[in-house]
Amino acid sequence: MAENKTQPTDESVIKFLTGVTPEQKRQDAFALLEMMERLSGYQAKMWGPSIVGFGQYHYKYDSGREGDMMRIGFSPRKANLSLYIIAGINKYQDLLNQLGKHKTGKSCLYVNKLSDIKLSVLEQIITEELAIMAEKYPEGV
Repeated sequence: MAENKTQPTDESVIKFLTGVTPEQKRQDAFALLEMMERLSGYQAKMWGPSIVGFGQYHYKYDSGREGDMMRIGFSPRKANLSLYIIAGINKYQDLLNQLGKHKTGKSCLYVNKLSDIKLSVLEQIITEELAIMAEKYPEGV
């Protein structure tokens, strides 16, 4: 079985985020860092070269494939801010309708800048996501 491409590293989250451009994206990335650390209770860790992740869980599929992944995370990409909602973003359709300007993928929420969305709604999505992940993948199990 192939190993996950996205692995935790010992690289500095602060160093990575300090190098983010333009300035607005860097400010938004630091705001997400603060928000996700506060809501999750986990210290941020780099996952691969460009993803900031919070917490970790171990999964095992029926196929036998297994691995470790962050519970929640984000990446300040060139095109947008990508937020990783691991349990699946479509679980939050009611909240997404209230969020503001965004796009979605299977487990991703894409926003251009935080000023485009309601941060209180984003906090609700993150809080609910963390609760789902804690129930599905309890710590220490």
